Amino acid sequence: MCTDCVQKQYPDRGHTCLENGSYLMNFLGCASCHRRDFVLISDRTMVNEDEEEVVTYLHMCKNCDHVIARHEYTFTVVDDYQEYTMLCMLCGKAEDSISVLPDDPRQTAPLF
Repeated sequence: MCTDCVQKQYPDRGHTCLENGSYLMNFLGCASCHRRDFVLISDRTMVNEDEEEVVTYLHMCKNCDHVIARHEYTFTVVDDYQEYTMLCMLCGKAEDSISVLPDDPRQTAPLF
């Protein structure tokens, strides 16, 4: 993956986990052809195994097919929570957890 194409490597994205797309605010431009254009998604794969969904793809320069970064997104259900993670040099790193219950037990205020 290319460190010269990104402003910051693996920026912290908090809870923003992207299953597809690109974080263009972090894209400086292609280090190979020196153009700042759209970023293509290539070689997208989705694997479901052991109740985990893993999506991977490559971010590539639209003009010269230079590989900018490899994107990985995972989704699992653990107990009563949906767990999401993202790791990509361009899009950043993030994780999120959402309750599958109508009321998230972690968000309830203690009574006493």
